[in-house]
Amino acid sequence: MRVIAGTARSLNLKTPEGLDTRPTTDRIKETLFNMIQFALPGATFADLYSGSGAIGIEALSRGAKKCYFVESNSAAIHCINENLKFTKLDEHAIVIKKDVLSSLRELRDEEIDYIFMDPPYQLGEESVVLKALATMNNITEHTVIICEASIDRDLTSFEKCGFFITKIKEYKTNKHIFMQREKDTK
Repeated sequence: MRVIAGTARSLNLKTPEGLDTRPTTDRIKETLFNMIQFALPGATFADLYSGSGAIGIEALSRGAKKCYFVESNSAAIHCINENLKFTKLDEHAIVIKKDVLSSLRELRDEEIDYIFMDPPYQLGEESVVLKALATMNNITEHTVIICEASIDRDLTSFEKCGFFITKIKEYKTNKHIFMQREKDTK
């Protein structure tokens, strides 16, 4: 696994050993970032369920000003920190070793432009996290939430959380769902 583009282009990243993480392939990562690359410079990014940190590192490499990495697994946290030092992107990163729902309190200080979440597919935590994000004032109608899910994941619960789906990009076994907060009509 490597950084696709930007200041850390072509650098190889470490991944945690074992089967607890499921890294996004380089091809899928490249497709994802090609869709958002022009809005990344200067953006604040959050990589929830970070694993190796590859998604957040790609965002930083492509010009995001800051990235929050949220991961609860100790081996993955070690891997994220090593990858950030290796790519020299650590001064733009905030690594939070907590479960995602507990960590959201630490993301309330500033508007987040992009939130990427790739929870373990079998847990079905997406709706719980989306409901929590819907209560946060710094998640605005401009915030783009990208969720990686299995190809057969039913999305009806996503739209009941206060967000609407703007785009779905399908791959062979998974998909990226792009969402934004529903506009306040008050």
